[in-house]
Amino acid sequence: MRVIRSLCIAFSTYSRIPVPQVAWTDENRKYSMCFFPLIGAVIGLLLWGWLALCDALGFGALLRGAVGALLPILVTGGIHMDGFMDTSDALASWQSPEKRLEILKDSHVGAFAVLGCAGYLLLDAALLSELPTTLAPMMIGCFMLSRACSAWAMSAFRNARPKGMLDAFAQAAQRRMLTISCTVYTVLCAVLWAIVGGWLAIPCLLAAILCAWYYRRMSYKQFGGITGDLAGWFLQKTEIWMLAALCACQWGGLL
Repeated sequence: MRVIRSLCIAFSTYSRIPVPQVAWTDENRKYSMCFFPLIGAVIGLLLWGWLALCDALGFGALLRGAVGALLPILVTGGIHMDGFMDTSDALASWQSPEKRLEILKDSHVGAFAVLGCAGYLLLDAALLSELPTTLAPMMIGCFMLSRACSAWAMSAFRNARPKGMLDAFAQAAQRRMLTISCTVYTVLCAVLWAIVGGWLAIPCLLAAILCAWYYRRMSYKQFGGITGDLAGWFLQKTEIWMLAALCACQWGGLL
């Protein structure tokens, strides 16, 4: 039952998918981050279904990409995009790490947050309009791996706010179990990519690795560590870079 309660907490916190409500206790949320990537699997399956429907009904590239870009936000409620927007504002401030952390906590939306979100969604829609439906199953792995990497970083990277929500999850989680589960998800994603796209598993993995490396470097330098908002920024960046890697291979005539 504890595992089921952790699953429910993961889905109720990071998605709009209806699940039974359980008490928010350290015991119940201990393994919640281990189930975080499963939300990505749901998003990937929905996106695959949408792209297949577009092909079947002959929808144009604009509608195909626009709805595809909005699907993750509809499922998650925009929680990760919120972090992406807050981080965009903080990075554009060119202030000290302490001031940037204050900007992350500010509930107001700045111009750079709006510009960052608009630019991200436009680029995401454009890339999805170019993605062949035959490769759409690879996006299941992209959404899963971005969340697996984000969850692993929570316990592996330094926290900028020892008493924040991110730290509450990291302290409650079994770090060893979280590392094992994220490793399993990574292997599953690599196998899925290899089955669907063959060698295309390599650029996807490289994109995720480079994003994780840059995330650690940037967060330590600009903020003194990671936060929940930065975790959302990292997740969004990882997803779009993996998608870009797939499209770049197609444009290069490598598919």
